[in-house]
Amino acid sequence: MNAIEVNHVSKSYGEVRALDDVSFSVSKGEVFGLIGPDGAGKTTMFRILCSLLLPETGTAAVDGFDVVRQMREVRCRVGYMPGKFSLYQDLTVEENLKFFATLFGTTVEAGYDSIRAIYSQIERFRDRKAGALSGGMKQKLALSCALVHSPSVLFLDEPTTGVDPVSRKELWEMLLTLKERGITIVASTPYLDEVRCCERVAFLDHGRIRGVGTPNAILDEFRDIFNPPGIEKAATMSQHTGQENVIEVEHLVKAFGTFHAVDDISFSVRRGEIFGFLGANGAGKTTAMHMLTGLNQPTSGTGTVCGFDIRTQHEQIKKHIGYMSQRFSLYEDLTVSENIRLFAGIYGMKDEEIRVKTDELLRRLQFTEHKDTLVRSLPLGWKQKLAFSVSIFHEPGVVFLDEPTGGVDPATRRQFWELIYDAARRGITVFVTTHYMDEAEYCDRISIMVDGKISALGTPDELKARFHQPDMDHVFTYLARQAKRSSD
Repeated sequence: MNAIEVNHVSKSYGEVRALDDVSFSVSKGEVFGLIGPDGAGKTTMFRILCSLLLPETGTAAVDGFDVVRQMREVRCRVGYMPGKFSLYQDLTVEENLKFFATLFGTTVEAGYDSIRAIYSQIERFRDRKAGALSGGMKQKLALSCALVHSPSVLFLDEPTTGVDPVSRKELWEMLLTLKERGITIVASTPYLDEVRCCERVAFLDHGRIRGVGTPNAILDEFRDIFNPPGIEKAATMSQHTGQENVIEVEHLVKAFGTFHAVDDISFSVRRGEIFGFLGANGAGKTTAMHMLTGLNQPTSGTGTVCGFDIRTQHEQIKKHIGYMSQRFSLYEDLTVSENIRLFAGIYGMKDEEIRVKTDELLRRLQFTEHKDTLVRSLPLGWKQKLAFSVSIFHEPGVVFLDEPTGGVDPATRRQFWELIYDAARRGITVFVTTHYMDEAEYCDRISIMVDGKISALGTPDELKARFHQPDMDHVFTYLARQAKRSSD
């Protein structure tokens, strides 16, 4: 008997056909991938298999139990880690774990053997609130909560989005140990190295299964979607890039009590440059970015952005920069055009200029037909392209992008980077953090933070040569594994 059987399942939301006659099966103890672009229907499929949604047509069974008629039996046998962390941010690590154990009628003590290998890595933080953990630690806690009742099937909906490459590798090492215990694992992921960790994958696109097979076979058959051609960096270098520094930082420090989140960093960024700001979760990247954007004050050191002092002129800085956070920053209850107008007004643009540039932007993004669509109904990739376009609508000197492509499929990420290169050609400096190491290759220069300090700074080719590594993924892993302080 298979662990999962899906037969002719369909599901719609109004006029949107999320799943259209989907059928596939997963063997017991198999590591199975459910992959596809944004809006393909993956999350809907996960929720049906976990008995959180009802299919309109067709049947689905987990461990032999029907997800509709035998909902209680299914829920006792599955663990589910949704795409957005399912933790309660104001509860401690231990309180979260106890809560989930109680939901399944068990205790942490009874289920401890099921989570020992994972939970032991964060147990010393048991009294810390989940909201104060780094991405990697939240991921381990969420996985522990999903496993505490010893499920036979584990569903993971993009579990490593927003997590650095080293933590991602650690998670998949943990998952393979779970397979050895006979647990069936079904995971979705936009990362191709994680896709290749699966034994088989189903490619879901616009609600339909387009292929089921080994990762290599599916990735090769649909290479145009999963492995689009890279961007030729030499052809897109900005004509504006020169010696003028738009960002200058000298001996910058940010301390929280005795802990130095940012510990004496110095660097500069030129006009029109695409500058990659990399580091593992907890290395200090976001803290440094908050100081540069006027959201936080440094403990010591100096810095300027667009010629304005980060200590005394943060309000001026905010007028001359764009910012896109890793947590989507548009208003979901407003339409596409309403969001554009709102942010343009905040940046002080005049009505006629807003009207002309809005029409131009909608045409460029091919959003004209969707100008009156609520943002919440857009696919993630569309939202992020819109958020980036809004962040540079007023032609800022610098745009700060904090993990802008987290959880986005390869083809959409490539389109996003074409927008980045277009901005750089116009002389806008792009300051970007990312956990995709192929994107690091697209940057003009890169810094890599470890333990609050900049451990490496240079072009991708310079860093690969300096550390004798074949690609940026290996460079990053080599440096990140030298960290001595906890990622928290």
